[in-house]
Amino acid sequence: MRSRELDPGASPLDYYGYELRRCREAAGLTLAQLGSIVFCTGSLIGQIETAAKVPQRDFSERVDAALGTDGLFSRLVGLVLRSQLPGWFQPYAEMEGRATYISTYQSQVVYGLLQTQEYARAVLGAPQPATLGELVAARMERQRVLRKEKPPLVWVVLDEAVLNRPMGSREVMRDQLAHLLSFRDQRRVKVQVLPFSAGEHPGLPGAFNLLRFGDDPDIVYTEDFIQGHMTANPDTVSEGWLHYDQLRAAALSVRDSAQLIAHVMEERYGEQPERDASAVA
Repeated sequence: MRSRELDPGASPLDYYGYELRRCREAAGLTLAQLGSIVFCTGSLIGQIETAAKVPQRDFSERVDAALGTDGLFSRLVGLVLRSQLPGWFQPYAEMEGRATYISTYQSQVVYGLLQTQEYARAVLGAPQPATLGELVAARMERQRVLRKEKPPLVWVVLDEAVLNRPMGSREVMRDQLAHLLSFRDQRRVKVQVLPFSAGEHPGLPGAFNLLRFGDDPDIVYTEDFIQGHMTANPDTVSEGWLHYDQLRAAALSVRDSAQLIAHVMEERYGEQPERDASAVA
């Protein structure tokens, strides 16, 4: 399919490709010429122009600089990457981006906004999706909410099992735990660990998120193995906050949680000498 056949209204990806070709041709550049300027192949440019390839943020920023498009593609790429998220998850991602206060309890994996790229690749790669690269890029794009001029307050309670569950290699886990520790001195991101010693607790049914906004009603979000569920029902939201307050009270303090994360990182995922192959029977 040639890019001139794209319907720019079909999807954010189609619109991006349509605009990229239009702006490139207006600048009088061939595919190869633009590729050499933005440090990629003309073939890649062509794939993006025909919506066969999903653009990345760094590519979009280089294209804006090369074509003088005043941030057009840097703005469009956010919509493109969000469109790569599962359809059922996109409404939550949009609400997450608008929230002023995000509270989450996670029992299995690190919350998406705090995941490293390689940890996210391990988590999202478990079912081996064909679009793994695009899904990882979309998850990293979600994290831009933490770098807004006025970012939300993010409060995360992680079950201790999350720290001990191997995802990817030892290096991936070590880097992920180090990333969690990097938030310990940040005012707007707080991480607590719910220790095994807490025993039974309100989070046993599974992970859930609570979103608070400036003017709109609070929202509670949960997932099952098929899709996500979001509601602003006052009774459900009130119950969600009650459960979350109980989880925070049962969890270790932010300081003690950081100490536990550091301990697990050293004891479980720290550098260890290679096994002596000659000792193996």
